[in-house]
Amino acid sequence: MYLSAGNGDINTIIGGIAPDWGPFGSLGQEARTMVQVVMAIAILLCLAIAIWGAAKQRIGATALRDTFSAEQGKGLIIAGLTGVFIIGSLGTLFTIIYGMAI
Repeated sequence: MYLSAGNGDINTIIGGIAPDWGPFGSLGQEARTMVQVVMAIAILLCLAIAIWGAAKQRIGATALRDTFSAEQGKGLIIAGLTGVFIIGSLGTLFTIIYGMAI
């Protein structure tokens, strides 16, 4: 167990939003930084949507007894977490697509 953990670093975890792979590898450092910033902002926005949906579901389901608000909250949670997953896996998707094109 110790040997497998010894080779990993933080870049394996956050590599999805640090585009130095595939087509982004030939970009300059400033362009890669801008792409990282845009991807990080998009992830934060998706997380905010998921949190807003959770609050809307909680308030609608308990305090107001509003089933429509609770259903909207579920949709926002799913949309926000799906966005986070898609943006987080863009590195893998671009690497596969770029590798297939070469």
